[in-house]
Amino acid sequence: MKIIAFGDIHMATSTLSKIEDISSADLIIVSGDITNFGDRSDAKTVLDDILGYNKNLLCLAGNMDNSEVNDYLNDLDINLHAQAHMVKRRVCVYGVGGSNPTPFGTPWELSENRLHQAIHEAHEQAKELIELALPITGSPPPTIFVSHAPPHGTKVDRLKSGKHVGSRAIRKFIESNAPDLCVVSHIHESKGEDHIGPTPVVNPGMLAEGGWIRIAITHQKITYTLQ
Repeated sequence: MKIIAFGDIHMATSTLSKIEDISSADLIIVSGDITNFGDRSDAKTVLDDILGYNKNLLCLAGNMDNSEVNDYLNDLDINLHAQAHMVKRRVCVYGVGGSNPTPFGTPWELSENRLHQAIHEAHEQAKELIELALPITGSPPPTIFVSHAPPHGTKVDRLKSGKHVGSRAIRKFIESNAPDLCVVSHIHESKGEDHIGPTPVVNPGMLAEGGWIRIAITHQKITYTLQ
């Protein structure tokens, strides 16, 4: 199974044409900031570009997207915020959008308590889907946790000053539940990867700057390459 993940699009989709095999991937994951302070129509413009390459899309809104973008993703039945999706019985993908509070008052910021609640809802759905799949799969499918905001205190949540600005709720969840892979965005200058326990945490950076992740699932094992 082949998956391509990216985020921090900010309305700039020209880089999509440079992603090899984007049209043949089994799944595209978008980890937020589809627009720049944008609304439903702006999100539609971006998502139509992505869907023109591949219809297999799961997505969440970031802090730079107005909350109506989250509603639009619900309407399309591709939303990952506080939700889980089982994809081809091969992988369970779930997530949380928005971000913890910033100094800038961006459109969709959530308190740590609200982030915690959204993660809990997504994780509960994921557990139910995995349980339903077990009679067919025989063992639990791997999990990908998608969060627009990165976990606090990692290599992928640092500003240029070195200050860590990620979410403590997201870090606590990863520490307690160890998803097989965590895909994040939000902090453009922190493109890279880190680990929290056994969980790799990967930030591809901005799409316009050539950042994306190639993910492969073989025999229920996840591997990835940061582009």
